[in-house]
Parts: sequence; structure tokens; C-alpha cells
Amino acid sequence: MTDLVKPKISNPVGVIVESFGIGLQEGLKKAVEVGAEGVQIYAVSGETDPANLSASARRELKDRISSLGLTISALCGDLGGHGFQDAQANPAKIDKSKRILELALDLGTNIVTTHIGIVPDDASSPIYAAMQSSCEELSSYASSMGAYFAIETGPEPAERLKSFLDSLTTNGVSVNFDPANMVMVTGDDPVQGVYLLKDYIVHTHAKDGIKLAAEIDPRVVYGYLGFAGMSHDIIADMASDGALFREVPLGEGSVPFDRYLKALQDIGYNGYLTIEREVGHRPEEDIRKAVEFLRAYR
Repeated sequence: MTDLVKPKISNPVGVIVESFGIGLQEGLKKAVEVGAEGVQIYAVSGETDPANLSASARRELKDRISSLGLTISALCGDLGGHGFQDAQANPAKIDKSKRILELALDLGTNIVTTHIGIVPDDASSPIYAAMQSSCEELSSYASSMGAYFAIETGPEPAERLKSFLDSLTTNGVSVNFDPANMVMVTGDDPVQGVYLLKDYIVHTHAKDGIKLAAEIDPRVVYGYLGFAGMSHDIIADMASDGALFREVPLGEGSVPFDRYLKALQDIGYNGYLTIEREVGHRPEEDIRKAVEFLRAYR
């Protein structure tokens, strides 16, 4: 068996602004300095909460990003907690998600990434029904605007996620493919995951990691209704120095980037590879190296 020839890619490279940990405006400037071509921005609370951005403020932010030579790869609209597993909480979350999508379109992107909670094994369960109902509404809304809510991979195997997405009547709910989440928690194969989810991938996160424990209950990481809610801070702590899995710099973990990027190429994905760095004490250095790692494929 011959080794795979390193693929040549043309995907733009982005970075999540919050990964720098220095605020929005400074983070945008730092994205340019490290060589990124685009940025993803959290739009759930604070200065980028849709409720806090007037029409003029949205234009100013869009112009500011454009003036730096950047584009927005996506907004992050992850509302945490139990995702869309709780039928009683869903109406408010659906409304907030729609407002975030409207902000995305105002800023020049048609993608909002999110977590919806772990899709249950049992498609007849009330939790599955609550998730399906909310995602059907969000999918229809996004599709009507030529946009996408992109579910992040990892909480469940790709095959189960595909079955869930196939049950929706439109593709307005699609996929933000994160290969590291898959190798760190479920042990799923990200290369096969790309081929399985090929009809749904609209955005990706460039991240790497290793699985340390033989078996990991995804609920411990991502939460579950009746178990615990999801917390990005807790996940970051687990990924930094936990006993279950570890996030590591690109190329140092279990994501087979040669084969993974070739798979993205095979399915015709030409969108962003957006760097996410949730751990580490030197985020700028790590992100700069990640940009260089991805650019080496050009």
C-alpha cells in the first residue's frame, strides 16, 4: 500500500476570533497578523449579541472586517445548556437562533454554527422529537433565506447525525465538521465521516486531538437533558488537562490530516478551514502555527 500523496488544497483559512482571548477588535487585528483570511465570531452575548447591534453598528462592524481584508466564515450561535433537547426551553432558543442568523446575513455570511445536543439513539424518544421539531423549524427558516445552521460534529457518531439530518425536509440545518471532536470523544473516523456527511458539510473547524480513555460517555462532555448542561468552559478544561481526551496543536493528534483534507477535496468542499484553539497558554503562537500547517497544503 503506497502512502497518500499530500493533497493540494485551495480552501481559505479562518480563525475563531475568541480563540485569541483578547476581545473582538484586537482579535480581528491579530487574525490578520497570523495570516488568516477570515474569522468566525461568537454572536450569543455581549457586544456581538444581535440585541446589542443596531443596523448602523452592524454596517460598521462589517466595514471594519472588510477594511482589514477579512471575510466572516460563520457566526457561532451556540446557546449551550441542553441544546434543543428541552421542548419547554426551545421556543426562546429558536427565536434567539433566528436573530443570530439574521445578524449573520447582515454581516455577510450565511452560516451560523451551533450545538443541538447529543442526538439520541432512540428516534422515538421525546428528546429526539424535541430536537427534530426545533431543527425542522430552524432548517425551514434558514433555507428560506439561503442560509444554514451548521451542527458541530462530535457528540454522536456521524452515521447517527446523518440519519437525523435526513429526517428533516430541508438542508437549512447542515454540518460544521470538527474532526477533533470526533477522534477525542466518540472515536469516530473523521475521514469516513466526511464521506457520510458530504451532502451537509458547509463549514469546518480545524482542530486536532487525542482520545485518552478507552470509553467516554458523551454526556460527560456535551451534557444531556436530565444529566447536565453543556459548558464550553468545562469542555476546555477537560481538553486541556483532563483524563479523557486532549486537544493538541494541528498535526500532533489523531486527525489524519492528509486523508481528511483529501476527503474534503473529494466531496468538493471548498469552504473555510476555521482554526479553533480552546486550550493552551500561548493561543497566538498556536494559531500562527496552525495557519502555517494548513498553508503548507497549498
